[in-house]
Amino acid sequence: MLQINQQIANELKVAVKQIDAAVNLLNEGSTVPFIARYRKEVTGALDDAQLRDIEQRLGYLRELEDRRGAILKSIEEQEKLTPELAKSIKSAETKSELEDLYLPYKPKRRTKAQIAKEAGLEPLALALWQDPSLDPEVESAKYHNEEHKILTNKDALDGAKQILMEQFAENAELIKNLRDYLWSNAYLKASVMPGKEKEGIKFSDYFEHHEAIRSIPSHRTLALLRGRNETILSLQMVSNLALIKDESATDPCLGTIAEHFDIRDQKRPADAWLQQVVLWTWKIKLHLYLETELMSKIREQAEAEAIRIFAKNLSDLLMAAPAGAKVTMGIDPGLRTGCKAVIVDETGKLLAHSTIFPHAPQKQWDQSLRKLQTMCEMHKVELISIGNGTASRETDKLVAELLKLSPELKMQKIMVSEAGASVYSASALASQEFPDLDVSYRGSVSIARRLQDPLPELVKIDPKSIGVGQYQHDVSQSQLARSLDGVVEDCVNAVGVDLNMASVPLLTRVSGLSKTLAQNIVNWRNQNGRFDSRRQLLEVERMGPKTYEQAAGFLRITNGANALDASAVHPESYPLVEKIMQDLALKDFAQLLGNNDKLKAVNADNYIDEQYGLHTVNDILKELDKPGRDPRPEFKMVRYKDGVETLNDLKPNMELEGVITNVTAFGAFVDIGVHQDGLVHLSNMANQFIKDPADYVKAGDIVRVWVIDVDIQRKRIGLSMTGPQAGAGKTEAPTRNHQTRQKPKNTKRQSSPQGAFANALADALKKN
Repeated sequence: MLQINQQIANELKVAVKQIDAAVNLLNEGSTVPFIARYRKEVTGALDDAQLRDIEQRLGYLRELEDRRGAILKSIEEQEKLTPELAKSIKSAETKSELEDLYLPYKPKRRTKAQIAKEAGLEPLALALWQDPSLDPEVESAKYHNEEHKILTNKDALDGAKQILMEQFAENAELIKNLRDYLWSNAYLKASVMPGKEKEGIKFSDYFEHHEAIRSIPSHRTLALLRGRNETILSLQMVSNLALIKDESATDPCLGTIAEHFDIRDQKRPADAWLQQVVLWTWKIKLHLYLETELMSKIREQAEAEAIRIFAKNLSDLLMAAPAGAKVTMGIDPGLRTGCKAVIVDETGKLLAHSTIFPHAPQKQWDQSLRKLQTMCEMHKVELISIGNGTASRETDKLVAELLKLSPELKMQKIMVSEAGASVYSASALASQEFPDLDVSYRGSVSIARRLQDPLPELVKIDPKSIGVGQYQHDVSQSQLARSLDGVVEDCVNAVGVDLNMASVPLLTRVSGLSKTLAQNIVNWRNQNGRFDSRRQLLEVERMGPKTYEQAAGFLRITNGANALDASAVHPESYPLVEKIMQDLALKDFAQLLGNNDKLKAVNADNYIDEQYGLHTVNDILKELDKPGRDPRPEFKMVRYKDGVETLNDLKPNMELEGVITNVTAFGAFVDIGVHQDGLVHLSNMANQFIKDPADYVKAGDIVRVWVIDVDIQRKRIGLSMTGPQAGAGKTEAPTRNHQTRQKPKNTKRQSSPQGAFANALADALKKN
């Protein structure tokens, strides 16, 4: 464990004692949000991102240690564990290195090499390798064996070849050298499968494409892999760029193998046969093995990046500004089936619902206006939330007219993303919340509530259905789920949860609470009424002291018996606040909360002791100054351009306002109100170099953009955030570096260290 902690400390560039403390807390069952917020003294103020990294890395390294132990035990049981091998296994830092070392000792099905050994051909193989001056035909004639069906010289030599191929292919040092070379030099070559050109038109950019394996961007890796999975593309690892340009060139990996085993072409009788052994070791054994491994590596890297981007987008979306606790109308737009309108009160409780048919084919515009006006006036609606799906801009026009008809209500209209609303509508949770409400209205309720406060509403929906991912269905679903769950947990606990208002899904995301405990809290509320004190949580069934410790600081009670229960101050720190209050000669907590003048006079150093460190004292003082502060930004509205409702309305260099809906590795997608998001490529994001778009924009940002071009057939919109573009609207063929397959050329003979052998091998193979 000490070694693991040291390694994590080195990787994260923090002190070992910080890792020790974090690991101990995690082992004790503490959650990341709790440790990050309330145990800063213990960990040296590690934040939630660092703690998540520690948690993830700890899991990998523990698996590595378990595997190391299993491998040592297996080889020891075979009585083949030497001190040198044990040392190598104990010093291996990755799972790949471990598996390379274990390969010769790994129990496997009966191979051709094992069959050849059983036939007594191992001495022949070793003799020809160690003394290439021997004549293979003469030597192999000595090993004919009817019992094992070795009837000809060719049978004997083929068996001997299998023995050496397996021995060479299981050499850990060689595998490492080849892996390192390929990672630095190999290319991934993509080609369209014959006859799939029309079917796979969306992958046309990759029909003839090659790119260095080590530098393929994550989104391109996942696109290529998807093309292969859909049988549109074939993918091949090629050892270096020279082999892309000239397919007849000799693979340098052959020279690496030969050099490693001291196989040289000196025109001796066995040299040509040994060259064939090298060739088939590479082609049959190692090429496929390493291609699979490196493809797995770039896939894992691409998945990790895609998951990181998804997690960042989800965090930005969940932490979007709430419009506030106001009576809100939610409208789910539609054409033939009509627009579903609902009204919810300040707490999200459903008050009314109705269907209107303002658009084609019914075109009941005036009747729909009157119905909406009546509903708004009756319930004193303050906000109108419009889903951004089909007929959203047409519905936005209807609501704009409604606002003119009822100016006295001072209503505001906002278009919101309806991603995931239909998933919520059909969920068991929605059925439980609204058992008697038609499924078509439940989505409208979600649209209304996510404007009031997006966080508690969006946690009811599977994050993968919210629509901010990049190739989210192509990545490891278990890793994606873990990452997104962590994001939701961090966001919920950063904002805090109203104990008397929160739903079961929201409570489930609170530090330390399980789904069962969340349901038990709601059950307690239903039986006993509202919570008046955090201490009452201990009356909830299955709520023990440890869980209470983890959860209490993130649960808020407004207008309760203790004013501190509405803040992020943990109950364990209440005695410290009482001391501060007494020192300031105040009678109760209410007089202290928000009292900036009094709090400025407090010297944090005076309250530091064995229980409370400087981080804790400062956090408490900040919270007392602004109790229950919301870390989310101020609410703002996007204003879509009037008259721009479809792709046909867009013109080059048109200036528009939009909202960022999704940030990817290559740019950001922007909703500009035409039912199709436009793309701002990272090269058009700013007048400076941008490596990661997430460093510049985030989901939910309101931005000003200019139209570059519109492809109506493929429904693609090119946008810029840097201003009007010269030549905007012109369609040009895309340019790509190293992406066009070139015809093989006559190239000079290789002059690399392995070149002499490689060229001799090429000549020998042509003869054979």
